[in-house]
Amino acid sequence: MSDPTSTARTARRSGPGESGAGLAAGPFRVDRDRIVASPFFARLAGVTQVVSPTGTGLVVHNRLTHSLQVAQVARAIAERVPDCDPDVVEAAALAHDLGHPPFGHQGEQVLDRLARERLGLPDGFEGNAQSFRIVTTIDLHGPTGTGLDLTAAVRAAILKYPWTRRGYPDPHPSRAAVPPRGGGPLPGEPEAGSAKFSCYETELDDLRSARAAFPGTGPWRQTVEAAVMDTADDVAYAIHDLEDFHRVGVLQQAGVAAELAGWRRNAGTSGPGAGLEAMRRRLADKDAWAYDDDLFAAAVDRVRDELVDGLLGVAFDGSMAAERAVAEFSARWTARLAGGVVRDPDPPVRSGPVALAGPQWHEVAVLKFVHQRFVLGRADLASYQRGQGTVLTGLVGALADWLADDDAPRLPARLHDLAELARSQGAPLEQARGRAVIDYTASLTDGQAGALLDVLTGRTGRIWTDAAVL
Repeated sequence: MSDPTSTARTARRSGPGESGAGLAAGPFRVDRDRIVASPFFARLAGVTQVVSPTGTGLVVHNRLTHSLQVAQVARAIAERVPDCDPDVVEAAALAHDLGHPPFGHQGEQVLDRLARERLGLPDGFEGNAQSFRIVTTIDLHGPTGTGLDLTAAVRAAILKYPWTRRGYPDPHPSRAAVPPRGGGPLPGEPEAGSAKFSCYETELDDLRSARAAFPGTGPWRQTVEAAVMDTADDVAYAIHDLEDFHRVGVLQQAGVAAELAGWRRNAGTSGPGAGLEAMRRRLADKDAWAYDDDLFAAAVDRVRDELVDGLLGVAFDGSMAAERAVAEFSARWTARLAGGVVRDPDPPVRSGPVALAGPQWHEVAVLKFVHQRFVLGRADLASYQRGQGTVLTGLVGALADWLADDDAPRLPARLHDLAELARSQGAPLEQARGRAVIDYTASLTDGQAGALLDVLTGRTGRIWTDAAVL
C-alpha cells in the first residue's frame, strides 16, 4: 500500500478545499466529520436494520446504531492491521450504509425491482452504490457544489464491491466462473449484471479516480481499508442482531438448541439439523478456499455453548443481570471476532486482503445461520416485510406518476432538483425522472415513507405534518 500520507490517497475530487484548521485535524478526520454531519447519516436513526424502529414499540438496532458499531469494530481491527489507516476505516464504516432505503434489505430488493422493471433504469438500485452516489453526487455538505469532497482513500474504502452492475471493469465479475463475493449475477437473471455493486455508471469517474490512488490493487480487489470495513460489518451483523431478538423474546433457546444438537447427532440428514447441514454444504461448495470440516464442527460447538446454553439459557426479563449477560456476550464475541483477522496480500477471489481467520470465519457463518433461520425466516416477519414492500411500490408509483404529469411546477422542490441533477449527468428524460424517484424514496426514513404514501393516496387528514416530508 502507498504511504498513508501520500498525495494520491489524500487528494479530494476538487482540490484541497480545507482551512488550516481542517488540515491540522488530518484529511481523513475531516472526511469522518463531514459524514457524521450529513443529514443522510442522521436519517439512519429512522431506517430498519432488521425490523423497523418506527411504531414497533421495540428497542432494536437501527441503521445508525449499526453504523456506529461497525465503525467501532472496524477501528479496533484497523489498529491491528499493518499499513491500514484507522481514520480511513472509521470514516468508511460510518458512510457504508448512507444509501440504505426505508425498510432495510427488503426495501433494497423492492426498489431494485421497481427501478429496473417500472422505471427502466439499467443500473437498478443497490444500497452500496447509493451510498457512493450520496457522498460523491447528492449530498451538499462539502465545500463544493455536489458531494462531500472526500479523499480518494475514504472513497475507495467505501467501495465494498468495486465494480458497476454491468460494464466495469472488463472482464466483469458477473461473468466469471468464480466471481468475487457479491459479484455473481442476480439469481435467475444472468444478464442483469452483478447482484451487489458499489457504483452506478453515473459515478464511475469517481470510482476510477479513487481506485487510481491504489495502483497495486487488482480490478476486483478491495483496498485494505475496504476489506477491514467489510469484515467489521460482518462481525457487527453476526452479533448485535442476535442481541435484539433475544431481548424481545423472538430468539428462543429450544428451537436453536434442537437445530444445532440435531446436526451433531445425525449430520442433519432430516429433521432438526437439516437446515444447518444445507448451509454447511453451500459453504463447502462456494468457499472451499476457507471451509474446513473440523473448524465448522468446532464453530457449531462454540455457538451452542455460548449462545444456546449461555445467553439463551436464561430468558431476558429486563433485569440488570439480564442486561449484563447480553453486554458480556456481545463484548466477548466482538473481541474474539475482531481479534481474529488475517492479512493476505494475495487473497482468493472470494476473500479480501484482510479477512477473518479460519475459526472466526466459521463461527460468523454459524451465527448468521441462526439469525437467518430463527429470525429472518419467520412467517410473521415475512408478512410484515411484504407490507413494507407494498408501501414502497405504491410510493414509487405515485411519485413517478406525479413527475410525468403536467403539474410539475408544484412538484416537491427536492424531487424536482433530483430530476435536474440526473439530467445534468446525461440521463434521458424518462430515466432522469426514474432516478430522481429512486433517489428521493431512498432518502426517506421508514416513518416518512409510510406518511408520504398516506398523503399521496389521500389517506391522511394531517396535511401540515404528514406532508412536511415533501
